[in-house]
Amino acid sequence: MDSNALFYSLIYIFICVCFLAPPTEFVSSGLTIQNLLSNFLGSEDLNFIYYHIRRTSVTVVIHSFLLLGYYIGLAVCAPELKLFYINTLPTLWQIYLLVAVIVPIITCITAFYWSRNKWNYHPIANELRFLSSDGNWRSVASAIDIEFRRIDKFTTGSFGRRVIVTDSWVMKTSTYYVHVARQSDIHLTLSHSEEHAISYENNLTAQFLSILVSGINPNLKPFYIRLNALEYGDLKEKLHLPVRNVRSIVIQQSLSDKFIEAFRQQVSENAVYTLPSDMVEVDNCIGCMIKLSNVKLRKQCDDLSNGECQQCYCRPMWCLECMGKWFASRQNQQEPETWLGSISPCPTCRAKFCVLDVCPIMGSNL
Repeated sequence: MDSNALFYSLIYIFICVCFLAPPTEFVSSGLTIQNLLSNFLGSEDLNFIYYHIRRTSVTVVIHSFLLLGYYIGLAVCAPELKLFYINTLPTLWQIYLLVAVIVPIITCITAFYWSRNKWNYHPIANELRFLSSDGNWRSVASAIDIEFRRIDKFTTGSFGRRVIVTDSWVMKTSTYYVHVARQSDIHLTLSHSEEHAISYENNLTAQFLSILVSGINPNLKPFYIRLNALEYGDLKEKLHLPVRNVRSIVIQQSLSDKFIEAFRQQVSENAVYTLPSDMVEVDNCIGCMIKLSNVKLRKQCDDLSNGECQQCYCRPMWCLECMGKWFASRQNQQEPETWLGSISPCPTCRAKFCVLDVCPIMGSNL
């Protein structure tokens, strides 16, 4: 192989790798199938299932032409190989050309078959059919689309390979397929973990967890979801079932989680606040709107007239987790070792307080 053919081959391989697994630079510049064919694919937010049915079909078709594209490009860049003269080609090149032509033909025919009756024969449609009691996969797709539009869904993962968890569904997108499972019909098992000294995202140590999603439906194949250990807590909040850790894998906590634990321990040792007689019950936390307010800011670290902390006259409106997250967000993020000894303004009235001033409400669970 001469220098022109070698140079072209290296460039083409590099482009194919970036095309098959686009790096961040390609994604940000819009050099992806999803962006280039956005008009055909439609909106993922409005029609999640149909979007990925079209995306996977187009991706398979385009990728099937890569072999033929290499052959044609090489024939142009290295005319001395005489690749356009099929009758005089060596046997290996004839076999390569035959495969390069047959593969896209078969792929195009398959994609056309999938698209019949409004994509009724696509593999994703067949998987959703197993999730429907009456075999109507479109009703399942509609239910998934509705939940995907909600802003409270959990999403993680790199471009083209994401994990999505809604109120009822666990999904994993990949280049050629989308795995879908109903939360009520699956078991989640923590399979293994990987620890990396440097993460490509922030150059810090990172732990990645692999979770096996296996269902009670034998027609649905199990699959793995992979996520950063720092996102494990957010995942569990969205799940309605436990994640079995049969191998007792130690999961690293995020800096925020570690602080919340230390914050909780200190607050549990602080003086208890008793609700006044005219306050029968407390409202939900205005931070998360889920848990009941269970802490009250009341100056306990010093006399009312001494120190930097101030008396807060707000009624209980926050839960311990939200108050701890607020406290941490107001600190110097480069010096986490100083957080517990620092002060923060009240999220409502801006009166300054420290950890010693966060009092648990009598009878509440921290």
